[in-house]
Amino acid sequence: MPIGVPKVPFRSPGEEDASWVDSEISNQLIGLMIYLSIEDDTQDLYLFINSPGGWVIPGVALYDTMQFVQPDVHTICMGSAASMGSFILRILLLSYIIRVMIHQPAGSFSEVATGEFILEVGELLKLRETLTRVYVQRTGKPVWVVSEDMERDVFMSATEAQAYGIVDLVAVE
Repeated sequence: MPIGVPKVPFRSPGEEDASWVDSEISNQLIGLMIYLSIEDDTQDLYLFINSPGGWVIPGVALYDTMQFVQPDVHTICMGSAASMGSFILRILLLSYIIRVMIHQPAGSFSEVATGEFILEVGELLKLRETLTRVYVQRTGKPVWVVSEDMERDVFMSATEAQAYGIVDLVAVE
């Protein structure tokens, strides 16, 4: 029986645009995966993805949890998987519609003091190295290829994502 976790936009006081609660959703999914794996560690878990991306740290936490829990976690794309969505993706459905996108992690430094700015840049570089290392392990591509591809937004079709090594399987009708 699928368990849905809704993604709800919220608006902080003084903000004009709504934001997505990526860290909250990530924490809910992590807790759910751990709970379900404790309940029955023989039952595989399925995570259906339609994601424009999200925050890097919650995405890496989700990826780490998927590696940690005993049951296999199958991630299936049902639309698009951009940024962190592509990072946790393994299976694509309906290959003629799906879009996958990789790029380098980004940060927001507009309200950061100079000393903190340097620390933030250092952390961002560490995150980029981590993401690059995982993509290299998953795809089998050389570090320089993955690093170069992450310099800009790279959009791929389902078959291109499979050829690149981001996904293991592209389901067809």
